[in-house]
Amino acid sequence: MRKPTGGGQGCQSDIARRDAKLDHTMYSLVLAVIYVAFVSLGLPDSLLGSGWPAMGPELGVPLSWGGIVALIISAGTVLSALNSDRITKRFGPGAVTAWSVAVTAVALAGFSQADHFWQLCVLAVPYGLGAGAVDAALNNYVALRFAARHMNWLHCFWGVGALTSPYIMSYALGTARGWHGGYGIVSLIQVGVALLLFASLPLWRKAPQAEDNSESKQASIGLRAMIDIRGVRAVLMAFLAYCGAETTAALWAATYLVTERDMNPAEAAKFTALLFIGITAGRFICGFFADRIGDRRLIRGGTGTMVGGVVLLALPFGGQWLVLVALALIGLGCAPVYPAIIHQTPAIFGAANSQGVIGLEMAAAYIGSTFLAPLFGLLAGLASMALLPAYLAGLVLILGLAMERLNRQVDRA
Repeated sequence: MRKPTGGGQGCQSDIARRDAKLDHTMYSLVLAVIYVAFVSLGLPDSLLGSGWPAMGPELGVPLSWGGIVALIISAGTVLSALNSDRITKRFGPGAVTAWSVAVTAVALAGFSQADHFWQLCVLAVPYGLGAGAVDAALNNYVALRFAARHMNWLHCFWGVGALTSPYIMSYALGTARGWHGGYGIVSLIQVGVALLLFASLPLWRKAPQAEDNSESKQASIGLRAMIDIRGVRAVLMAFLAYCGAETTAALWAATYLVTERDMNPAEAAKFTALLFIGITAGRFICGFFADRIGDRRLIRGGTGTMVGGVVLLALPFGGQWLVLVALALIGLGCAPVYPAIIHQTPAIFGAANSQGVIGLEMAAAYIGSTFLAPLFGLLAGLASMALLPAYLAGLVLILGLAMERLNRQVDRA
């Protein structure tokens, strides 16, 4: 009678293949949920700006008071981003994401029922706290586990959400509910996403962990110690400058085109949309070759493209086609920078520190977005809107220098 040979090894091989297939399925399911979460992350970001021209007069407050609500939201976002390391390591990224989206949904539902300005200010606190926590938790989870292409595509999906909400608000303003309806619609979408996230929590727990997950479970070392890590200050300066440049261009490009290029407001608004289209399309395109060329080259290429766009914007000749190309280049240049910096964070600072560092990066991003764009408004009021290309060039220069400093520190380590 012939003895069976290799039966144990064959059985083990079958088990290994089944485990690998299960791991791949878990990864794919969790990744699909994260894509949906990134769309929901972008939805609330442009609601206030698109709805405020109708909200301010109805609430009986000056239009400038919209900045107060935006500032409170930003403050909550910065606060939760700074504490994301401790919170995420305690509760896990899946739970933090689900509860953060749920909190945001509740805040948006409150906005949809608000009749007084002070109510918006109170509701802006959970609005911001939910946004910052989910942003940091999701970005770190993806950076630890997925390829660079997914980081670019996920941020492209954030752009889809940010581009969709103004259309939702526009539709709602044409109904009896007005801006309340816009917030109500997005709130219902967020409730649906939150329910999906809660239902997916078992998948997050079963999905394969990062290879260096044991390190990522270490206790947080604190903000001061995190900032003192070699290279962290450079990457924070880069994030501050990048987000300041992106937000400044988005906020003031139309005004620059009207005052300095003699465009009518409607035409200028259409041209400014090229900036957002460039960012969203650029991230989609970058996803196809991000893994081949690497994060560092993506950042350098994006920074150089931004410089080219700013130079074209500053040229006093060329007509409207040159402005069109300039804004498209600025958007395309912006596209890979944000996701690439986040994606390389675990590789540079280690899995144990990545959640904390990404939380700091998110905080720097929100600070840059909140303060550097209004700062240019003050400068333009004192001098001239013609300073916009120079201001953008200065921020892009800071971005490039900060990232090259980080690269030198990494190479010497």
